[in-house]
Amino acid sequence: MAILVTGGAGYIGSHMVLALCDAGEEVVVLDDLSTGVRANVDPRARFMLGDVSDPLIVMRLIAEHGIRAVVHFAAKIVVPDSVADPLDYYLANTAKTRALLAAVTAAHVPHFVFSSTAAVYGDVSQEPVSEATPAVPVSPYGASKLMSEWMLRDSAQAYGLKYVALRYFNVAGADPLGRTGQSTPRATHLIKVACEAATGKRAGMQVFGTDYPTRDGTCIRDYIHVSDLVSAHLDALNYLKNGGANAVMNCGYGAGYSVLDVVETVKRVSGVDFPVTLAPARAGDPASIVASASKIRDTLGWRPKYDNLETIVRHALAWERKLPANSAAA
Repeated sequence: MAILVTGGAGYIGSHMVLALCDAGEEVVVLDDLSTGVRANVDPRARFMLGDVSDPLIVMRLIAEHGIRAVVHFAAKIVVPDSVADPLDYYLANTAKTRALLAAVTAAHVPHFVFSSTAAVYGDVSQEPVSEATPAVPVSPYGASKLMSEWMLRDSAQAYGLKYVALRYFNVAGADPLGRTGQSTPRATHLIKVACEAATGKRAGMQVFGTDYPTRDGTCIRDYIHVSDLVSAHLDALNYLKNGGANAVMNCGYGAGYSVLDVVETVKRVSGVDFPVTLAPARAGDPASIVASASKIRDTLGWRPKYDNLETIVRHALAWERKLPANSAAA
């Protein structure tokens, strides 16, 4: 059984490709390289340059390689950008997912694992957030992913597709063996940005919003190591292959850290006291969101290995130090 990984040259996708290849799976990657890095794709995988919404490409890959499962990462993910240009996000994340699903269901591919997000929940009134928490996104990014979840639900009912949608919390870190990591130019992930500041690729960094109703006034998030996230995808594929029911599951640790917690951890681990300036809050950012991860643990038997902020930062820093000096934002 070959597995199609869309967005497999991206940050999370390249880690997924590594894990699948390490597990002996036949892997096909489809990526348009708009943000992905070709060099980060494991050479054991087959690579196709193209758009996930192109039915001719998708149908050809399914037919040629006997694709029996799709892991769909390809998307745009920057919350403030989605607020500024919502139609771009509804195209990239919703319309293109619809086109991909049309090809996948027409070809009778049985299994689909979807990269969703905790942004579907919006501003939550209580924590931790469970899958039963109402999904009321406050950004077009979150809405675009929620609509894709609805399409999966309806496709499962109409066409018999079996799926798992994983709602990620804040993904960070890098492959512990140093084979891939966050390489996207102009990345906005907090730990990535802080590591760029610690390695001198940025003159410093900004903290957006200091008057949130949190313990130190900055946003609180649940940070998950990218390798643990990928192991959840492997567990999801095995779950579907073994006849598991369609499911939506949170993917986080259940522990929250503030922006200032993360900045101080990066400074301590790197030994660099880089400059930090305060800036206004960004549109679409909830004050705090922390996962309830009991469902994914109970349903998939998922057991994270890197559930520690300092470990996440150490791996992210190690990868950042491998990247060339011109790889950060201008």
